[in-house]
Amino acid sequence: MKNKGVIALGAVVGAAVIYGVVTFFGSGASTDKNVELRPDDLKVVALGKKVYDANCASCHGVKLEGEENWRERGPDGLLPAPPHDETGHTWHHPDGVLFDYTKLGGKAALALQGVEFESGMPGFGDQLSDAEIWNIIAYIQSTWPERQRAIQAERSADQRQQEGN
Repeated sequence: MKNKGVIALGAVVGAAVIYGVVTFFGSGASTDKNVELRPDDLKVVALGKKVYDANCASCHGVKLEGEENWRERGPDGLLPAPPHDETGHTWHHPDGVLFDYTKLGGKAALALQGVEFESGMPGFGDQLSDAEIWNIIAYIQSTWPERQRAIQAERSADQRQQEGN
């Protein structure tokens, strides 16, 4: 009888631990996209650049220039990595989309929006913390001209409003 009680207690504790892990790490998507990005904070930008250089520059370029012919599918059917400077389309997307794309990868992030799309962009959620991803986004934003920053900030505000954040 005593063993059954220990087993039951172990099952409850195990379930609580699993629930806690799942709740903490979530489904992979950001649970808080209402983060204030600081592309004017030199410390945040420096941290973001360091993480970008180590994880993103090999595809998107040291100067955020992207790969050649990024608008044309390669032999594998995938689009090359786009630039993150003002010549690309990164600034066309709200912060939450950029976060999900980085954390989950292109295919999974677009699937959240109901879009089926093959993407070469891997997810970095297993390698980077949410803070590191937000710092990368702040670094990228810090390089954009004021016009692109203003347009992108407005799109981000619209997304937050639609999501009730």
